[in-house]
Amino acid sequence: MTYLLEGKNLNKTFREKAKTTIALSEVNFCLNKGEILGVVGESGSGKTTLLKAIAGMLKLDQGSLFYNGTEYTGQKPRQTGQFLQMIFQDANSSFDPRMVMEKSLIESGRREKNPERIRQLVQLVGLEEELLQRKPAALSGGQCQRMAIARAFYSDAEIFLCDEMTSALDVSTQARILELLRDLKKEGRLSAVFVSHDIALVSMLCDRIMVMKDGKCVEEGEISEVIRNPSDDYTRALLESARRQSIQEPIG
Repeated sequence: MTYLLEGKNLNKTFREKAKTTIALSEVNFCLNKGEILGVVGESGSGKTTLLKAIAGMLKLDQGSLFYNGTEYTGQKPRQTGQFLQMIFQDANSSFDPRMVMEKSLIESGRREKNPERIRQLVQLVGLEEELLQRKPAALSGGQCQRMAIARAFYSDAEIFLCDEMTSALDVSTQARILELLRDLKKEGRLSAVFVSHDIALVSMLCDRIMVMKDGKCVEEGEISEVIRNPSDDYTRALLESARRQSIQEPIG
């Protein structure tokens, strides 16, 4: 079977002076067209390293990446940007500080320029059109995050890599973004790897889930099955933590 996106035996170790950190250890994953794969785990589990490897932002020690069955391991972000679009947790640094937002969005890689579509997307993520004429420094962190989401959806990318993309947003805006993602998924126009520390959020949005700990995938499967019947103690701990949090503050 040919997957839209696939990783095989991904390994990455960081070495700094006397410290060695295994960020990815024999990680395998696959993504079908029209599917959202949720990747969950605590800080340091390897989630963001995995996304950066997929996007070509760091070199793997071992392993192979495939897009529609064709290996693209080692390609740089400029090359992978033809089919991948990453939405960072820290959106401010992903914009050119010299450009107003409208120009940044227009130059995001879409073949046909469509200013009207840009305005629609900006409104959809809950922003005023006049912010398009501002530079990144004139926007708040939350506003930059929403602009980054609008930019991603404006691009021609087929796959979105989402790194804690809603964590900096208020509850109402987060709900609006999640509803947008759900709509795109229903229409079959969204294939994504969605990274989050929040297993409850992932369970509301994703089709399948991959649980990571210390650079390893400890559990993977259909979201309903993993949530209902987790096989790993670490997954159970994440679910129990989410349950306790929901008692104090309802999720969603």
